Formats: sequence, C-alpha cells, structure tokens
Amino acid sequence: MTVLVLGSANLDLVYEVDRIPSPGETVLSRGFASFAGGKGNNQAVAAARAGAPTRFVCALGADASGDRLAAEARDAGIDLLDRRVDAPTGTAAIFVDRRGENSIVVDSGANALLTDLTAAEQEAIGTADVLVLQLETPVPTVAAAVAAAKAAGTRVVLNAAPSGAVPLDLLDDVDVLVVNEHEAAELAGPGDAAAVLTARGCAVIVTLGAEGALVGVPGEEPVRVPSYTVDAVDTTGAGDTFVGSFAAALGGDPSGTGLEALVAATGFATAAAALAVQRKGAVPSIPTLEEVREFRDAR
Repeated sequence: MTVLVLGSANLDLVYEVDRIPSPGETVLSRGFASFAGGKGNNQAVAAARAGAPTRFVCALGADASGDRLAAEARDAGIDLLDRRVDAPTGTAAIFVDRRGENSIVVDSGANALLTDLTAAEQEAIGTADVLVLQLETPVPTVAAAVAAAKAAGTRVVLNAAPSGAVPLDLLDDVDVLVVNEHEAAELAGPGDAAAVLTARGCAVIVTLGAEGALVGVPGEEPVRVPSYTVDAVDTTGAGDTFVGSFAAALGGDPSGTGLEALVAATGFATAAAALAVQRKGAVPSIPTLEEVREFRDAR
C-alpha cells in the first residue's frame, strides 16, 4: 500500500508572540525557529510516520532551503521525487500566540512552478494506492493529477486548502474531500455543506477542530467522530497531520471509501492531530504510528 503526495514544500519561519499583530501593529517575538513545512511536505511526513510507504512529488529551489527540505524528507523515510527549479524554495511566515493559534503568510516560490506533470510523475501516481493533493500548487496541476489517478484506478484524497476557487467539477473525480468547516462553507455556499458536497459523488470529511470531524458519504447520514481534549501548544500543521494520517489509515483498508472505513481512518487521524497540537512546529509535531496507538490505548 503506497501513498503518493503531490504538493507544496516550504521552509517555515515560526515566530512565537504574545498575540497575533493587528493591521499596522508591531509586536516583539518571544522566540524564533525554522522548520520543514508546506502542506504537501507535512502530509507526506504524516503518512510516512503513520506507517505508509510514501512518495512525494514537489518543486524545490536550487538553494540551501531546498537542500534542507529534501534531506529532511528523505530522513523521514519518504521516497522524494523532487524537481529543482529556477525559483527560491517556498517559505511561510508563521506567528503563533500563547494559546497555540496561528496566522500564516505563504510565499509560493518554487511551488508555483510545479506544472506539466512528467511521464515519471504520472507513472508514480498510477502505481500508488492513494493520491493526496492540496491547493498550495497550481490548480491545473491538481486537476491533471486527479485525471491521471482516475485513469489508473488510484484513490484520490483532496484537501481543498487553503480555501480558494476550486472548480466544482473537479470533485466529480475525487474519492474523498477533506476540508475544515470554513472551507466547506466556501465550496458549498449556504446550507448543509456536507449534503451539497456529497451530492457531487465524493465522500466528505469536515474537520471541526476541538469538536472532532464529520464524515459524510453519498446517500447516508453523516457520522460525527469525536475529538480529544488536550492542551494545545501550536496548531500549525495539525490539519496536515490529520490528512496524511487519514490517507495512511485509509490506504491500508481494503474496503476502500465506504462509511465504516472512512470513520475508522478519521478516528485515527483525529488522534494524530490531537498529539500534534501539543508540540511546536509542523513536521516536528507529527506523531509516529506507535505514538498514536499508545495515545488511543490510554484514552
């Protein structure tokens, strides 16, 4: 069972602050650190640490940041299919307050040049069991990857984040859509977002933060999966931990994208995310399979 993630890789520049600055305001940082990040990179690490053989297609700059991200991805056990392009590696400025909440600004850099899938990348998609995508890379590339996956019978998990313009017809070929409640509302418009989105034919996971997650499949009543009560230190990367862990758990279930399999994978991913928010940084916070199992057994 192989998970292939196609998406962004950034160097995260993390500033600890007492509170997120308002427009026009300057605040002093209590601490600074840099970490490997980017939604695609985070999700690939999460899938690998959750026990799935994982490959990652991304674009990196030919610079020190790109070298660092490539080395750390390989250290995490990821089979890296990286392009080196004529642009700086992507970066993210992240401000984390004392409650663990964050505010993020991303410069796409090399990620914007992840276009026109190569024959090797299309082959990698076709040989994977699960393809994981996000929206920090160009939407046409996402659409091309979805088409390649469907032609080969690879299951597709789309994390429609960050929120933005997503062609709704893209969802017709997506097996599982993962969104938070704000992204769901933006995609679906007014009304019951889960009902609107499952009407496209895909399963939908709506993450609700401390309230857990809602799992919906076409033609069935949604199921609420509860969360865990923990003290959050840093929520950066928690959503990506959820997605990567979910893909790893889903890929290992031969029943595919039925409601029972989705609920089980969501329960595992919810536990992984609960562990992640108790630690600083995106990639450093992502738990291993053993840690998630121990956490769940203790509850």
